[in-house]
Amino acid sequence: MKILGIVGSSRREQESGVYVLVRTALEATGFDHELVHLRGKSIGGCIACLGCVADNVCKVQDDLAPLREKIVAADAYVVGSPNYYTGLNALTHAFLERWYQFRHQEGDALWGKLGVAVGVGGSSGAPCTAEIEKFFLYNFVETVAKADGQGAASCFSCGYGETCGVGVPRLLFGEGVKITEEMIPRVTKKPEVMKAAAAAGRELGRRLREGHDRREVTARMQAVLMAKFREST
Repeated sequence: MKILGIVGSSRREQESGVYVLVRTALEATGFDHELVHLRGKSIGGCIACLGCVADNVCKVQDDLAPLREKIVAADAYVVGSPNYYTGLNALTHAFLERWYQFRHQEGDALWGKLGVAVGVGGSSGAPCTAEIEKFFLYNFVETVAKADGQGAASCFSCGYGETCGVGVPRLLFGEGVKITEEMIPRVTKKPEVMKAAAAAGRELGRRLREGHDRREVTARMQAVLMAKFREST
């Protein structure tokens, strides 16, 4: 068993709450894992060229191409994104959009696998985990757990956080705020968030160890997706 971790944040490792939570979840699984940080990679969204419909292989040659085999080979995923405008950032969204290549002609490369969704935002990471779960579902990947929390918004380090009228520090602490290290909401300061990430990883490990049946998961995810389609029509 091998788990693929994806960090969709463009921040450096030491500055990224997403990186911390994805790594924590991976380590808690107890399985072999690989962590891929998308920072600095050039990955565009799906361009609807339909080049993948015949063989389920995306023909766009950017930094997603060398990751394809890692995605296929993994038994499970831990995917994390920062919250941009109450949703995934563009890099994570593009990465997951390109999973469209796996969905043609009953291509089952991802069907029945398991995943953990991770999100971090200046207010909350929950919108990100909901979107990651949606992408997982469209590929019949079951989200077994989510981990999200409040992290350090860029406003705390941009240089204008104390005076910017729309900056997170002023929104959270009011006019005249003086930024201190103590007030910056890093995920590492929040035991409940760190515990949630570790618990998510342990749950993923438990599911993989205890008779994970891809066919059963696939059937269940197909039923969930079909029900959602019926609700929307």
